[in-house]
Amino acid sequence: MDAGSNPYYFAVVIEFEDGDGDLSAVDVKQAGSGSWLPTQQSWGAVWKLNSGSPLQAPLSIRLTSGLSGKTLVATNVIPVGWQPGATYNSIVNFKEV
Repeated sequence: MDAGSNPYYFAVVIEFEDGDGDLSAVDVKQAGSGSWLPTQQSWGAVWKLNSGSPLQAPLSIRLTSGLSGKTLVATNVIPVGWQPGATYNSIVNFKEV
């Protein structure tokens, strides 16, 4: 999580996605929601969302490859009580091509 994140401003640094090129999209899904919220690339590996209302954790993150268009989901990777500047890991990853 980016150090400037808060319940209304979500910013995440995506690191160590393997094998499928740069990301073209990062989406966030709140607890109890069936819809994905698109983020915007801020700079480098930082993706942000100005939600307008507090996000409800746990949060899932969907990554879309810019090369193949493949997606993967890190389900509930951001826990309830998340903290700005904290690191949360997922074991999902693109397969190397």
